[in-house]
Amino acid sequence: MSTPYRNGFAPVSEEITAFDLPVTGRIPAELSGRYLRNGPNPFGLDDPAAAHLFLGEGMVHGVRLRDGRAEWYRNRWVRSAEVARRLGEEPRPGAVHGGMDFAANTHVIGHAGRTFATVEAGARPYELTYELETVGPCDFGGTLPGGYAAHSKLDPHTGELHAIAYFFGWDHHQHVVIDPQGRVSRTVDIPVADAPMVHDLALTQRYVVIYDLPVTFSMEHAAKGAPLPYSWNDDHPARIGLLPKDGGGEVRWMEVEPCWIFHTLNAYDDGDQVVIDAVRYPKRFVDARLDLGGLPTLERFTLDLTSGKVTETRLDDRAQEFPRANERLTSLPYRYGYAAAAEDLVDVIYPADTELEDLPDTAFGNALIKHDLKTGTRQSRNFGRGASAGEPVFVPAQGAAAEDDGYVMAFVNDPGRGATDLVILSAQDFTGEPVATVHLPARVPLGFHGSWVADTDAS
Repeated sequence: MSTPYRNGFAPVSEEITAFDLPVTGRIPAELSGRYLRNGPNPFGLDDPAAAHLFLGEGMVHGVRLRDGRAEWYRNRWVRSAEVARRLGEEPRPGAVHGGMDFAANTHVIGHAGRTFATVEAGARPYELTYELETVGPCDFGGTLPGGYAAHSKLDPHTGELHAIAYFFGWDHHQHVVIDPQGRVSRTVDIPVADAPMVHDLALTQRYVVIYDLPVTFSMEHAAKGAPLPYSWNDDHPARIGLLPKDGGGEVRWMEVEPCWIFHTLNAYDDGDQVVIDAVRYPKRFVDARLDLGGLPTLERFTLDLTSGKVTETRLDDRAQEFPRANERLTSLPYRYGYAAAAEDLVDVIYPADTELEDLPDTAFGNALIKHDLKTGTRQSRNFGRGASAGEPVFVPAQGAAAEDDGYVMAFVNDPGRGATDLVILSAQDFTGEPVATVHLPARVPLGFHGSWVADTDAS
């Protein structure tokens, strides 16, 4: 399959620690914590065209801000046993699930004063120190019965962390709730057929939203040696499930048009309806490939609890991914969302002479979008020809009253420097000059997900 382990995705070969980073503009003094981001950074790619983007060993990148300064930048591979061996180190202690010792490469989060690198498909998260060194695989003090998930959603009202875990050897998904102290307080098994992949979830005040979509484990592709044997399955019905968030009651399933969803922007209850905003693909993993299936657009799914019908409304037909919102409003009605968008796509990730029909379906580009879902308008922040922007993370300002009173942070590759900047935008002046730009000493490869972990949330 075509895979973009080149240009923006090309891995780096060194771990770096740098202090007192140069800054253009002024870092708000209220920002005290770490901007962290995870992504695949494989060892020794002899044949980038044969590699699989989702399977590169995870590397976490971090910038520590305090007192208006960028104190440090660090990048560290997550030390699975194999990564530790290849680096000449002893494996970290801790039990893995189902033999899946994987250097988690998808997300990095803070919870209960700890830091975790996460990945899906049955592997457990890896705990990291404040300085991003690997502690080891984590089962949350022996309370996690199986594997975990790439994505979790924090309920801002209870402090509980919700996730949907899956594993090819299970006949179910598992809803996992981690309490504010960092221990699993509840699990619920949800029967499903065909061992489908599930990447993300959503929360409302009443429900955990579960996606059961037509990407399923494929024995055919496993027998062929596919590195990630999941494929589009026309015979698997597409549906969205609503599990009562308190764990009581059965899942209510509603059929939707076949599609694929990697990421949710937000969801909320609206009387007898549930509203879900997510990035929708017409298909994905066609013949187990990542580069086919159509471009991602922002879609609203409205689930009518009275009729049992689902209505889809296109919010934005522009190719985009990695949607984020003010997470204080997770599960609540909201107005603003942010996403990475594809502008000048050919020049950003692929050589300038690349033919359009040869491009894989993607949403990586050189722009960020701010959506105003109340007015149906959007603002675009373009970082210029040849730049590439990662997932935008919203950070509320201290004492913020307005929903968009805060900052949007993202790594942006600067082709002029051949290195990466941490760009801090004012969410209320989205197209204006950045509040601050932190100049990193190295390039951060395009990757997946990140978090702002305030010092009040970390050990």
